[in-house]
Amino acid sequence: MINSRHLLGAVVATTLLAAPALAKDAASLIGVGAQYDTTHVYVAPDDVDKFVASFLATFGGQSTKQVIATVTPAPSSTTSQLVQTPVGTVSLFGFKTPIPYPFGAERTGYLVNDMDAAIKAAKAAGADVVVAPFPDPIGRDAVIQWPGGVNMQLYWHTTKPSYAAFQTVPENRVYVSPDRAEAFTRAFLRFAKGKVVSDEAKAPGVEIGRPNGHYRRIRIESVFGRMTVLVTDGHLPYPFGREMTGYEVADLKTTLDKAKGTGVTVLVEPFTSDRREQALVQFPGGYVAEIHALLK
Repeated sequence: MINSRHLLGAVVATTLLAAPALAKDAASLIGVGAQYDTTHVYVAPDDVDKFVASFLATFGGQSTKQVIATVTPAPSSTTSQLVQTPVGTVSLFGFKTPIPYPFGAERTGYLVNDMDAAIKAAKAAGADVVVAPFPDPIGRDAVIQWPGGVNMQLYWHTTKPSYAAFQTVPENRVYVSPDRAEAFTRAFLRFAKGKVVSDEAKAPGVEIGRPNGHYRRIRIESVFGRMTVLVTDGHLPYPFGREMTGYEVADLKTTLDKAKGTGVTVLVEPFTSDRREQALVQFPGGYVAEIHALLK
């Protein structure tokens, strides 16, 4: 969806070959920084205020003023606001009309320095442009799809925004099949000029709700922030696979206590794996998220 958030005012197995590099001048034009990336959250209009209150009470931060806007190339109307916290940002939409296809399926919005260069780089890396660039009141937007069916939005602003860096960088949690894992990872690395931080062939299955098994977990870092690629056969108990973002906090218990006091449901009670204590929760309006704290 058009990062209307801003409308407010506004892999690789260990054996995978190194991702092909883009031309240096093109690569320098793509990403801006993790603090300009958002998770796109869609809720019913009646749940917008409840979500904002709960999300801010859980993580701190502030919201931009809510506006009503058309954030798609086809006619539509939605409330839109940017909910900014020290651990991650949400572009929040409460559509008052039916949502035009394929909006609602894009998981994140990434700010780019040059839309045309970014689209060219994405296509060269193997992405499909599912929504060609279109104008919004403060810039341009497009939606791309990576191998494995992962949709993301790219956006560009006429006037570059300036946001403080996150205290902790959230992770984009991407679920893909074993057949598409390497294609997805190779393509994203080429586009983002990122690197594989770890590639665990037998990560503990408890991380995907299957404590008696294992799965492959790839962690990536790039100018766009952190990404965890969860490679599974799709046999996932609810709510695993529904969470799009993982938020790192200093103390998980304290954060969950705040969350539960504002209408958040703990769907998966805290467990420990990969030097993390983590849980899955659902905010008012249905948004599912992972929250974790690093073990010392």
